[in-house]
Amino acid sequence: MSEGILVFIEERQSVIKKPSLEALSAARGLADTLSEPVTALYIGSDSPSVDLAHYGADKIVHAQHELLSSYSAEGFAATVTQMATRLEPRLILGAATAMGRDFLPRVAARLRVGLAQDCTEARMVGEKQLECVRPIYAGKAFARVRPARLPAMATLRPNVFPLASPDTLRGAEVVRFAPELSPEQIRARVTAIQAAGGQKLELTEASIIVSGGRGLKGPENFAIIEDLADALGGAVGASRAAVDAGWIEHQHQVGQTGKTVSPTLYVACGISGAIQHLAGMSSSKYVVAINKDPEAPIFKLADYGIVGDLFTVVPALAKEVRKLKSH
Repeated sequence: MSEGILVFIEERQSVIKKPSLEALSAARGLADTLSEPVTALYIGSDSPSVDLAHYGADKIVHAQHELLSSYSAEGFAATVTQMATRLEPRLILGAATAMGRDFLPRVAARLRVGLAQDCTEARMVGEKQLECVRPIYAGKAFARVRPARLPAMATLRPNVFPLASPDTLRGAEVVRFAPELSPEQIRARVTAIQAAGGQKLELTEASIIVSGGRGLKGPENFAIIEDLADALGGAVGASRAAVDAGWIEHQHQVGQTGKTVSPTLYVACGISGAIQHLAGMSSSKYVVAINKDPEAPIFKLADYGIVGDLFTVVPALAKEVRKLKSH
């Protein structure tokens, strides 16, 4: 009999990723509705950067194997699949990060179940059935999805589900798990990570993003975008036009062919608002658009619009933000 929720917890460079804690918090809410337990499956170092029990885990499974020392889609998929087969959970959740998007579909295929990707809502309906809401058609519509077979699987969009306040009084059982893996299973693995300089925050996890587009006219002008982002304590994004022109690295691209983000504040500077870009940031809580063209499509989505020269407006905003913070 399927029961409980299994949550995959992602670690990068010995730090538990915030989207995984959001998924764990969401699982706790669903589990309280079901009156069933939450199991957190963790693949990583011996000492996680946070206590997963404080965010809702009833049981913490620490998977260890020499073939899991670096990320591989095959190794991680086999580990989660083996644990799911052992636990027989009702639900399997994870974050819709690059890692989650990469290997969790493999888990779904091995378990022969469906997977609702990049969900913005998740709730229990009817006879303990999971219902998820996910954007489709580049964010122009939303689909309500109810997986037909158990375990029901879903990945949750970062920065959409609230992160619960840690309950330091909660405790959890911690167990070790050694999955059955062989070198022949691992066809590709990460051998090195080369971090690009300049970005202090991961774009998909940032609560504030300042993005620049074609209106910047050249790579040297991204300095004013970076200055405003620094003043606000946010990350730097970009439109596809800016990335294709070689003004900034692809890791900063927001949109259908870039990253999907859901910050609290998104500031679009010199971005017209093509549908491909809107698909990547339309779920932002507040959107501020700065553009000299009053007919730019971005203004239809924006909560606040400034029609003006970004080379005047953006530095002035950065100056005022710093002035406010200094008081």
